[in-house]
Amino acid sequence: MVDTTTAVLMAVRLAVLGLGILITYYSFEAYRRTGTYYMRNAAIGFGIITLGVFIEGVLFEFGGLDLAFVHLIESVAIGLGFVVLLISLRR
Repeated sequence: MVDTTTAVLMAVRLAVLGLGILITYYSFEAYRRTGTYYMRNAAIGFGIITLGVFIEGVLFEFGGLDLAFVHLIESVAIGLGFVVLLISLRR
């Protein structure tokens, strides 16, 4: 049986994953429309961040890995996504 905290965490993670997928999709669609590098990089950056959220949930729920380790993996993915977004904005 799943306790309340775990259920809430899973619901929030699914909401964040859904939002990340939508943001990535709309960024990619904007890139296809405009062909600009910064929209391409935005789609890549948001995609990496979203992938990090997804990987964390899968590894924790189904991989049996330590919570601190999966948070580390997610943080690295978020950091990489932010670097791509920063590069996109700096050019």
